[in-house]
Amino acid sequence: MNNSILVDTNVLIYAVDADSQFNNKAVKFLSDSALRLFTTSKNISEFLVVLTRNAEIELSSSECLDILSSLLSDIEILYPTPMSMDVFQKLVRKYNPRGLWIHDVEIASIGMAHGISVIATNNSADFKRIAELEVIEI
Repeated sequence: MNNSILVDTNVLIYAVDADSQFNNKAVKFLSDSALRLFTTSKNISEFLVVLTRNAEIELSSSECLDILSSLLSDIEILYPTPMSMDVFQKLVRKYNPRGLWIHDVEIASIGMAHGISVIATNNSADFKRIAELEVIEI
């Protein structure tokens, strides 16, 4: 396994959700010092959307940013580039994604443009459709 891994939004969410059955797995994965972990700016906005729309959590956007900041201390954030837009367009033309799957294709394209073709997720179905990616189920 390549040690440079893109981290999907759901892994970040589960790492901060102590009530989740996936919390321990997510925390253990994110704590593995043998891995070089990355996420995208798209994952950051998705993280904030999920946490701020949940009425049971009742956290402000600012509080969510503080949580995210500590979570990302060992995770590098990747940003879209002209190259990632080229990769995105190629993937869209190849796979013809629709609806929410377009978000996953964009996340994959940003990682791939930065040379990362492995993603860790708890929802492998969305990413397994992209043949260019290796998917690690958390």
